[in-house]
Amino acid sequence: MTLFEALYRRKCRSPLCWDKLRERRHLGPNIIVQIVNKIRQIREHLQAAQSRQKNGADVRRRPLEFNVGDYVSLKISPTKRVI
Repeated sequence: MTLFEALYRRKCRSPLCWDKLRERRHLGPNIIVQIVNKIRQIREHLQAAQSRQKNGADVRRRPLEFNVGDYVSLKISPTKRVI
């Protein structure tokens, strides 16, 4: 099972074959169960990583609220205007 197949749930259309010439693998029920478990583990790790990244991004994207009389600092450049 390649990483591409684990991530995208389909075989890569590349003409490359990673097995050695004349090497055959017989897939029995034990190997298939191991492959399915590895794919499940990879997906769980990817979901955990995406969740951590989303939580960090959401903290930085909180809505800003200002009241009348608040002081704020603005970056002003000669090529961009402040609206």
